Amino acid sequence: MDKYGDVTVELGKDYVALMEIHRPPHNFFDDALIRNLADACETLDKDAGCRAIVLAAEGKSFCAGANFQSRPEQNPLNQSQTPSGSNPLYLEAVRLFRCQKPIVAAIQGPAIGGGLGLALVADFRVATPEARFAGNFVKIGIHPGFGLTFTLPRLIGQQRAALMLLTGRRIDGETAVAWGLADQLSTPEKLRDDARSLAAEMAENAPLAVVSTRATLRAKLADMVEAQTRHELAEQTRLMKTADHREGIKAVAERRAGNFVGR
Repeated sequence: MDKYGDVTVELGKDYVALMEIHRPPHNFFDDALIRNLADACETLDKDAGCRAIVLAAEGKSFCAGANFQSRPEQNPLNQSQTPSGSNPLYLEAVRLFRCQKPIVAAIQGPAIGGGLGLALVADFRVATPEARFAGNFVKIGIHPGFGLTFTLPRLIGQQRAALMLLTGRRIDGETAVAWGLADQLSTPEKLRDDARSLAAEMAENAPLAVVSTRATLRAKLADMVEAQTRHELAEQTRLMKTADHREGIKAVAERRAGNFVGR
């Protein structure tokens, strides 16, 4: 087993690697975690013994996004922008989208905000009925990020993506499968086995052909995400200075609806 910070990688004899996040219970991310995932993917891309990846997480949530309750300096969106207009978090996210091997995400619980963005890095998602998918950025007074304004409409269509992103609505596992947001419904007990079976179904095929076909299907995806995150970050930076954002953070912490004033 290899370790990349809070990420472990275990490669099986079936050519499938289990890449697991260990920040339970909610697996909040920062740029370090996304960098660790990207580093692991780059290593697996070079390993002929890996032909597909299962992305899983320890704990209640798959990934609950960034921890906005943390100190401001710990919020990955508060970090300095680069001259290109990005920031360390989104630079690492783009690296993830450039992974060459197919990825199956095992979603056992909430994939919220940027955690939803992380789930959409994968080619396929296997979810339990208890899974929850939400891009709840408007509930905390900011713009969506992690490339979601590009990846979510690409996956489920403009109308359903707009419904999720403008309401902040949570979608359960069964609805996610019906909408195409997830590809297969499983149970908590069988989730990882089912995700691995799907990954193994790809791994048994000619590896060069799989990588080539995937590259064609995902043509320019990482480049589009890179461009989109620049715009998303600019809007997030602007909106994070507003009273509505401060109220949204407080409202979420107090488990109530926000009292927004439009400034």
